[in-house]
Amino acid sequence: MSLILVTGANRGIGLEFTRQYLSRGERVIACCRNPDQSSELQSLACPELDIISLDVSDEASITSLPGQLGGQKITVFINNAGVYGSKQALDQIDLSEWIEVFRVNTMAPLLLTRVLLPYMDAGARLAFLSSKMGSIAENTSGSTYVYRSSKTALNQVVRSLSHDLAHQGLPVVVLHPGWVKTDMGGPNALIDTQTSVKGLISVIDNLDESTSGHFFNYDGAEIPW
Repeated sequence: MSLILVTGANRGIGLEFTRQYLSRGERVIACCRNPDQSSELQSLACPELDIISLDVSDEASITSLPGQLGGQKITVFINNAGVYGSKQALDQIDLSEWIEVFRVNTMAPLLLTRVLLPYMDAGARLAFLSSKMGSIAENTSGSTYVYRSSKTALNQVVRSLSHDLAHQGLPVVVLHPGWVKTDMGGPNALIDTQTSVKGLISVIDNLDESTSGHFFNYDGAEIPW
């Protein structure tokens, strides 16, 4: 039985990751900022699920996470937590918000990886939820400066991790979940969380050294940087 650690597990894609891995019989550590207020996540309660408080915008919360693992070894780490930001147009950019989006989307994933590395199982897989909007090659419409730049930076972080962790046999991958019907994606999105996560899990299941450091769509298609 594998142990899956998911951040941002209280709703949307993170919640669906938790649900689908539990349905496969895996053990899941579901991390979110306010577990007591996460009724949908709490409704999944079972012996295979541990729900842990984690605020990825708070460095102290990140560094305290390993102490809550009870010595368990992680098989799959899914960095799902992220934010969009409200001011995206050229004439609206707010520097303090931009910094906060970077803190959550770019800095936190690297800090989490660093503190969790000693608790990774042999051959553990690391998956980072990014966005096609972080692809420079795919940017044909401009704008969305804050979100795009944070995800482009995350892609570079993960690319570096793929090289630095290769000697430990730990493959890493960047994933685009598609345009999903979540609070962030909105009601007009193209796919539901079930479809997205089913595809993402398939990509993660097949992740190895040959695909480490690549950028994949939820359906397995490779995305240009």
